[in-house]
Amino acid sequence: MGAYMKAWRIAGAFSSGRAQQPFSIDVVAADEDGALEKVKSLLGSRHRVSRRQISIDSSQSIDPTESSDPSVQHHFKSHSTG
Repeated sequence: MGAYMKAWRIAGAFSSGRAQQPFSIDVVAADEDGALEKVKSLLGSRHRVSRRQISIDSSQSIDPTESSDPSVQHHFKSHSTG
């Protein structure tokens, strides 16, 4: 991974039947575009929604210690001692 990676919190909603399902997902990515792509990919895989059904309300870089997501914790724990 040549780029410096950050923790990102992406929040929004996706269409689930007739209702909008809100979400907030923490991911690790080099930049905001990468974080948005990862979230869209995850939601498409987990919930079988297309990218058109996903609306992003906010995206922000966060301190990795604020995240309770195991993949974020693992990434920064394994890269902090090196």
